[in-house]
Amino acid sequence: MRKINFTKMVASGNDFVVVYGLKYSGSLPDLAKRICSRKFGIGADGLLVLQNSRNADLRMRIFNADGSQARMCGNGARCAALYALAQIADNQGEVRIETKAGIIESQVKDSSVKIKFTDPENIKLDIPVKVAGRMVKVNYIDTGVPHAVVFVQGLAKIDAVAIGRQIRYHQEFAPQGANVDFVEVLSKDTIRVRTYERGVEDETLACGTGSAASALIFSLKTNALHKVLVHTRSKEILTIYFARIFNGFKNVWLEGKVRIVYQGVYNV
Repeated sequence: MRKINFTKMVASGNDFVVVYGLKYSGSLPDLAKRICSRKFGIGADGLLVLQNSRNADLRMRIFNADGSQARMCGNGARCAALYALAQIADNQGEVRIETKAGIIESQVKDSSVKIKFTDPENIKLDIPVKVAGRMVKVNYIDTGVPHAVVFVQGLAKIDAVAIGRQIRYHQEFAPQGANVDFVEVLSKDTIRVRTYERGVEDETLACGTGSAASALIFSLKTNALHKVLVHTRSKEILTIYFARIFNGFKNVWLEGKVRIVYQGVYNV
C-alpha cells in the first residue's frame, strides 16, 4: 500500500487536496477521481499537485474531481500560494506559481491571499444561446479558463445545475465547454454569483476565475471601474481589482481568505 501525504485546504468554499513533490507512477486523473470522491476518498473539488519549477517558486497542476486537468484555478492558486509560504518558500509574502495558463503572481498576508491573473482573453458580449427552448444572452471571457456569464434576476431560484449544464455543453462553446456563472446585480460595484463548474460538473460554493469573469463582464456592462465585490454561495465576499483598457483588462487581481483545514495520509 502506497501512502501519500496531503493537506486539505479551502478557499471561499472551494476545497482542494494539496500534495507536494508527489512521486506516483499511476494515472493522476484516476488518482484525482479517487481522492476527490466525497464518499470513498478525502472529498474535494479538485486535486492540486505542486512541484518544483524552473520558472517560478513552484508549479501547480490542477485536476478536477472528474479527473480532467484544468489550465488554471483561481481559488486553487490562492491555496497553493498559502501552502507554499507555510511549507516550502520564504518569500516575504510573495509567491510565483507556474500554471498551464502562465505565471500567476500572489501576495499572502496572514489568511488573506491575493493573486494576479494573466490578462483575460476572447471577450464576447451578448451571444444568443438557445437554452430550454428560449433564447438567452450569454457573455464569454477567458480568465485562465473559459467562462460563460449570464445576468439574471432572482438568482436564488435559478436551477444552476440544470441550466448550467446545458450552457456548459452547448455547441457554441464546443469542444472545450465553459464554466457557467449566473450573476445578479446588487449595486453599482457589487454582484452575487453562482457557478456551475466544468470538471466538477456541479455547482460549487465559489469559483475564483468565475468571480473574476463575472466582475469583468459586469464592468463592461455598467462601467464599474477598478474594483467589484463578489458575493459567493459560501457567503464569503471576494474582491476583484482590475484596470480597464478600452474593452479589455489588465492587472486583474482576486483577493479572499484561505485556510488549511487538516493534514493526513491517503492510502493508495
